Amino acid sequence: MDGCHVIKIGGSLFDIAGDIIQDIITSAHRVIVVPGGGPFVDLAARCNVGEEESHWMAVAGMEQYGWYLSSFGISACDTLVVPRDQSVFLPYRVMREEDPLPHTWDVTSDTIAAWVAWRLNGNLVLLKSVDGISIDGNIVPSLTTPVPSGEVDPCLVQFVLGHQIPTCLINGRRRERLISYLNGERVPGTVIGTTF
Repeated sequence: MDGCHVIKIGGSLFDIAGDIIQDIITSAHRVIVVPGGGPFVDLAARCNVGEEESHWMAVAGMEQYGWYLSSFGISACDTLVVPRDQSVFLPYRVMREEDPLPHTWDVTSDTIAAWVAWRLNGNLVLLKSVDGISIDGNIVPSLTTPVPSGEVDPCLVQFVLGHQIPTCLINGRRRERLISYLNGERVPGTVIGTTF
């Protein structure tokens, strides 16, 4: 692969984020971590402001979460480059300069992480507190068409399919799954697209 693993650590994993970072460091793979929002974005969602303001507040919240993740021993960077080892991407500066995505709550750190993976020619791993994307209450192992989902933001699947980004959603609370995935093993979760 020309790029790297782009791993988005969801805000719901805030309580075990340090353990996940240690797993990533130990893996010795080239990884760029994209922070979710967690408690830092929750405030932006509660504020009674317009979509323009809330978009940038949410991106700034991602950056705060990024600094938190960095505190566990991984370097932070605000440039969009494939790392030599592992780093946490601080998105605010690049997102302000390039402004590539709509300013709406339909676009969250999920789609921002997909955009990063596309720009870096990497594959995307979405770490969340669910086992995958569910349809009618059942986890689907693969998804090749957009469907309404509460597990990812409304723009993510269409963006991933349209840009042919290898993407997998796995449960970050089952830390052995991330380790297995980084070692090239197939793990439970949902693969989005047909590029794997």
